[in-house]
Amino acid sequence: MSDVKITFGIIVLNGEPFTRYCIRSIYPHAHEIIIAEGACEGARSVATHDGHSQDGTLEILREIKKTEDPENKITIITAEDEGHKDGFWSGEKDMMSQAYAKRASGNYLWQVDIDEFYHNASIELIRSLLEEDTSITAISFRQIQFWGGFQYLVDSWLLRRGAHNFHRLFKWGNGYKYLTHRPPTVVDEKGRDLRTIHWIKADDSLRKGIFLHHYSFVFPKQVFEKAQYYKNAEWSKREKADWWATEVYMKLKNPFRVFSIYWDISWLNRFIGSHPLQILCLMRDIENGILSLEVRETADIDALIKNPIYRMKVRWFIFLNPFNELYYRYKKSIYRKLKRIFYEGFAS
Repeated sequence: MSDVKITFGIIVLNGEPFTRYCIRSIYPHAHEIIIAEGACEGARSVATHDGHSQDGTLEILREIKKTEDPENKITIITAEDEGHKDGFWSGEKDMMSQAYAKRASGNYLWQVDIDEFYHNASIELIRSLLEEDTSITAISFRQIQFWGGFQYLVDSWLLRRGAHNFHRLFKWGNGYKYLTHRPPTVVDEKGRDLRTIHWIKADDSLRKGIFLHHYSFVFPKQVFEKAQYYKNAEWSKREKADWWATEVYMKLKNPFRVFSIYWDISWLNRFIGSHPLQILCLMRDIENGILSLEVRETADIDALIKNPIYRMKVRWFIFLNPFNELYYRYKKSIYRKLKRIFYEGFAS
């Protein structure tokens, strides 16, 4: 049995209302929690003039560090700590992830978004796996993504083509490096991608009953902030993100374009299952008025999901999904062949 020490790494901008609940959910399981707060260049439109959260996340993090960190597990870093005097991170989140990774002293690195949660039993199961098998170098998880409220999920062709698999946990040690945020990629001291050694894939962790609960589209605040970021980030190419937020998310104008990748077929389902403990605490605090924030009305979502025509169309799209996967696989194969022919011809 090995001694598992997990460094949880978080990058966050405008993390409310999840900040306290996310940290509380992982604190008992953490060797340490390192949080990189602030905006990268693509998120200037939803940040303060000096690169920080508009909703007080940085101040809340400092309060948590002061009042809820008896074991001194929490470290908070900002762009200023990395020499960026204007407060903005460069590198489109790569640098933020690299900043917490290089400070990690655990033997495993677990990346967590501020709005993602796991059941305590799942985290304990993962710890047991790592204790029993020290050869594991990476673990990925299947996410379920909440939309419009705590009882609804979004699904899509894109998610089913693999976008619902999140690379999250990596072995960590001397000489290891965090290379890229999209996708999260960690290499060992020999430069080997950890997902090429002993990788527990998302399908494998799913068979063990482990899910990543991603509450990324629950509140209008989140959605409008994400839409602004998606619209302005160079990598995103979502010029109509404002339309998606106002017309689709808020008004359900196109119920088969509900995912943030709005040009791909997507749909809504009802969530059947249990929420992680700290999400239940968040829901209770909203209900009791401890948290005051805008929530989306859900009568239209309920009516849509109950509509037999909508359910029939959803089943039809699910039936078509394997053909969609084959199309994209064939398309990528042709693209790779053409690219190889072009470069080989150019080289000759």
